Amino acid sequence: METRNRIVSRREAMAIFGLAAAPASVAQGGPQAKGKSASSGPNKPAKGKGIALQLYTLRNQAKEDLAGTLKKAREIGWEYVQWSGMPDLSAEKIKEALDAAGLKAMAVHTDMEGFEKDFEQTARFWKTIGAMDIAPGSMMKDCQGSLEAWLKGARRLDAIGARLRAVGMRLSYHNHSFEFEKFPGDNRNKLDILMESTKPENLCAELDTAWVFNGGSDPAAYIRKYKGRCPVIHVKDIAAAVPAGGKVQFKPLGQGALPWKDIFAAGRESGVDWYIYEQDAGDGSPFEYARASYEFLARNLL
Repeated sequence: METRNRIVSRREAMAIFGLAAAPASVAQGGPQAKGKSASSGPNKPAKGKGIALQLYTLRNQAKEDLAGTLKKAREIGWEYVQWSGMPDLSAEKIKEALDAAGLKAMAVHTDMEGFEKDFEQTARFWKTIGAMDIAPGSMMKDCQGSLEAWLKGARRLDAIGARLRAVGMRLSYHNHSFEFEKFPGDNRNKLDILMESTKPENLCAELDTAWVFNGGSDPAAYIRKYKGRCPVIHVKDIAAAVPAGGKVQFKPLGQGALPWKDIFAAGRESGVDWYIYEQDAGDGSPFEYARASYEFLARNLL
């Protein structure tokens, strides 16, 4: 096996990333590590600080004015963000922009190939901005076409997750609707196959509530199903579920069809630490629906 693909030891990891002084609960993070739940892992929020904004929501505004967009997000009330869909910058420039706006990045959506090509550099990049929770936006494209390919993707994610866990970071998988479809010859849906084919300590489920709902499943039931394995979820609302290929109508939180009372109850029962709001599109200004959704989460969670 090539050196870049091997799992580094905890001692090596601490030397590489300067984690020698990190608390054991962080350095050993990951769901169910040594009998602990995912809440034992990195980025456990302070009381009342478990909500964040997926910056993909404001991607078009950030292309025109990143500094102004981040400042407006903070003015709305957001303090924590997930970095995604933003301009391509160095880690130092990203951290500088976030600091200037008074924001903290607790998570990121990024491709997995970077970790496979140069694990140390890629992990150091995201650690620099503080994003200790890592997630791909979907399964790698070359691992989607068949059950065999999907299982190969599961093995790749499991391996990356193990290496991230060794350096105090955590890997989750973000779903869309297609993960609730099935491969011929297997009665499980794709998401369940993935979760069953990876170790809980190496891969969490960053469940996206709207896509679970649109895929024909109950998001609260799925949060409970993966109790202890979904410390970070995406909270997203839609008007109604639509057939495959139909146009999804995204809504601010609390203005669509999702059963939020049950979702939040499931989150409390199942160890959800972070509720990350995301809205792919919508009527009016993204700042307006980001504000409405912040106020909804503040009323219900803070």
